[in-house]
Amino acid sequence: MHELLMITFRDLLNPEFYINNGGLWVLLFIVFAETGLMFGFFLPGDSLLFVAGIYNEGLVASLFGHSTGSDFLDLLLLWILIAICGILGNAVGYWFGNKSGPFLFHRKDNWIFKKKHLLQAKDFYDKHGGEAIIFARFLPIVRTFAPIIAGIVAMDKKKFWLYNFIGCIAWVFLMLFAGHYLQKFILMKYNFDLKKHLEIIVIGIVVITTAPVLYKLFFGKKDTTAVEDPYKNS
Repeated sequence: MHELLMITFRDLLNPEFYINNGGLWVLLFIVFAETGLMFGFFLPGDSLLFVAGIYNEGLVASLFGHSTGSDFLDLLLLWILIAICGILGNAVGYWFGNKSGPFLFHRKDNWIFKKKHLLQAKDFYDKHGGEAIIFARFLPIVRTFAPIIAGIVAMDKKKFWLYNFIGCIAWVFLMLFAGHYLQKFILMKYNFDLKKHLEIIVIGIVVITTAPVLYKLFFGKKDTTAVEDPYKNS
């Protein structure tokens, strides 16, 4: 109990904290929660996967008692398990949004809620839904709410599942394998151990992945095209 009270918010943002204290089970839950549960938006998805690539042997051993003995097989196993959790997380987010959609579209405007924002989201997902689901995987916070919004605006389910699968497979592969092989390359080439400088990795990944979001938020153009309510007959 005392150890739980000693956990700080800084620990919760540190990917190494989860790996050292929870192993692969915690990692899998975090990947699921970051998109399947709305409170998971603050969890360190990108940096966690990157660091997981570095600690791949220990993570596999934490689940099965020992690693496969091959870096590639360890990474392949992690890739499959993590991708499954990510795909299921997105599916839960979509389901929750889809169940909430009729209520939100029939709700009256107030100072917090504006129906026009849902209609704009509907228009965006009709035009760019596939790309949105894929690229959202690489953007913190956005990947938490993208599948929920897709469900709210009633994005086609087959289309959602296709791009959910593609996006998650690509995201996990790039982060996991980049972490492992960049660590090996930099250590061999420059004798620089990334394990001893994980704070640099975390800061770098946060800056790279949040920059597009911030740019779009402050400089992106807003579309005012009128869009039809997908639940008007329900």
